[in-house]
Amino acid sequence: MKPALQIRMSQQLTLTPQLQQAIRLLQLSTQDIHQEVARMLDENPMLELAEEVAPGTFSADAVFPEQHNSVAVAETEQAHSDDRGADDFSSDAADWNTGAMAHSTDDEDDNYPEQAADQASLREHLHEQLSTSSLDGKDRKVVGLLIDALDENGYLAQDLNELAELLPAELDITLDDLETALVQLQHLDQPGIGARNLGECLALQLKALPEDTAQRDLAIRLVCEHLDMLAAHDFAKIKKLLRCSDDELRVAQHLIVGLNPKPGAEFDQSVADYVVPDVVVEKYRNKWRARLNAEALPKLRVNQIYANILQQRGDKNSSQLSTQLQEAKWLIKNLQQRFETILRVAQAIVERQGNFFEHGEIGMRPLVLREIADELELHESTVSRSTTQKFMLTPRGIYEFKYFFGSGLSTENGGTCSSTAIRELIKQLVSAEDRQKPLTDNRMSEILAQQGIVVARRTIAKYRESLHILPVNLRKSL
Repeated sequence: MKPALQIRMSQQLTLTPQLQQAIRLLQLSTQDIHQEVARMLDENPMLELAEEVAPGTFSADAVFPEQHNSVAVAETEQAHSDDRGADDFSSDAADWNTGAMAHSTDDEDDNYPEQAADQASLREHLHEQLSTSSLDGKDRKVVGLLIDALDENGYLAQDLNELAELLPAELDITLDDLETALVQLQHLDQPGIGARNLGECLALQLKALPEDTAQRDLAIRLVCEHLDMLAAHDFAKIKKLLRCSDDELRVAQHLIVGLNPKPGAEFDQSVADYVVPDVVVEKYRNKWRARLNAEALPKLRVNQIYANILQQRGDKNSSQLSTQLQEAKWLIKNLQQRFETILRVAQAIVERQGNFFEHGEIGMRPLVLREIADELELHESTVSRSTTQKFMLTPRGIYEFKYFFGSGLSTENGGTCSSTAIRELIKQLVSAEDRQKPLTDNRMSEILAQQGIVVARRTIAKYRESLHILPVNLRKSL
């Protein structure tokens, strides 16, 4: 083939550095934005933080004048906890069967990070008890060794035989010493600590109860011998093996439900995750509207001192400062565009999900990204970036933007019902069911069909599992 020259015309999209930065800033969370701003402040002398709102400043008031009455919103913890009844043994037993169930508390004061920071860890607490005990030198050292071997839930996961083999011979610690020390550890003032499995942990807590506690001995036999059957709700077999009545088994079950399967978890010093909401949703003149949260907006401006120096100098040495000035202007402009886009998307979501803010999850309507993108004349990917790791503070709590998007199922009248609303209906049905005759997935499908919502049984099962609701046989109680 002979070489030849050809002329071709084609179009190519080139992303300028400014556009690349705008796209990257939009997909960052508010926390990442503040980190990015801090980095740019360190690297670019043309940028500075503005203590007060002034011309050229990037802030809520400067960028969005209609938001001038915005008030600062304090950082609010994002916490979603499952609604669980105090006597709901079903889910507790299933969690115990896997050896894990979170110990929760209704005392909101326990969640403050200030208190968590001052709280002693599990090992510190146990070592403090050990220091005031009457144990002699060697026994105290062996108990201290076992304390250090506990996991975060207070269990001794390592076998005593393996632990004895790992200890240096010069310590002269035998298996008998470890077994004696374990008994001493288990009798400290935190019942359940030092257990080697779930059954032993629950048994230690039951044995710490007064001897005249009703059905205490029956509960001990249950957790030591038949915990798996109890978790499976095989009440008929349990009653036959232990020769107990329904009332006796019910009282013992109630005792077990009140125990703490993770006695060391209350000493957990992990810091709760906090978010700063990007927007705040409020009702104004009978209409729900979104406004920017002033706390989420970095206040930036161009350093006028350096900018004036650059304007007065015309030599080639000022090229670096010129570049930094341009980068500072780009950053401020792209941040303005970022928050403007987030606010537009948030307002569009609020307008479509007004029933949610009025009535809760049951009022959620189906919504997809394309619907918002078409209305705002944005690309769907832009809306996706605007809803990822962006949060809104509402009277019902803090929600990520993406929470308001979901598919829908058809209804008999030709409309659609949001999958979120269907999940809420399932939760309501389960919470109101007769615990002795809980609803099957098929029965819940029939009830929803009577309300005009067509949902297949397998869809009910999928939604139920996503809500961590146990199947019908494990929800049944005495």
